[in-house]
Amino acid sequence: MPKTLADGHILGTWIPESEATGMDIKALTVADLAKGIKASCRIMKSDYAAGPTGSSTIDEVELCKVGQGQEWGMSAYAVSLTVFRYLDANGKADTTADAVFAALGEKGKGGIWVEREGPAEDVAWAVGQEYSAFQCTTDDPQPPSDRTSGYIKRTIPMSVSNAALNKLVVAGK
Repeated sequence: MPKTLADGHILGTWIPESEATGMDIKALTVADLAKGIKASCRIMKSDYAAGPTGSSTIDEVELCKVGQGQEWGMSAYAVSLTVFRYLDANGKADTTADAVFAALGEKGKGGIWVEREGPAEDVAWAVGQEYSAFQCTTDDPQPPSDRTSGYIKRTIPMSVSNAALNKLVVAGK
């Protein structure tokens, strides 16, 4: 089987907290994912990040061991998205095109960020597809460093309280 290019093959979906109640991020269904907002075409590719950031370490080795040793401790995750803004000539948000910013653009918005790699971005979610999910809360939207060039956009960092990596979409219950 050939290697798969990442370009155009990453789907990002945001499931707002109001829709995510009762969902098991380790066993998402197509129906669960259909409650989300497809966000891939509204976020910037170059600084997109979602995944593990490196585990903490524990420096507690047994007295009988020689030298300094470490073991892996708690896992850590991060999600950060730069969201394009869709504003009219008067600076008002286009309610349809700016939906991703509307869903994420305020500190404290909770939900589940779900990422799928493999099929083309525009392929619908299906049973058996692999995904990673992150239970998140948004921070304040931040102006990017290139604020005066390119499109108007905001970077939205998210804290992650729970994650499920490399799970498979399951059939509905």
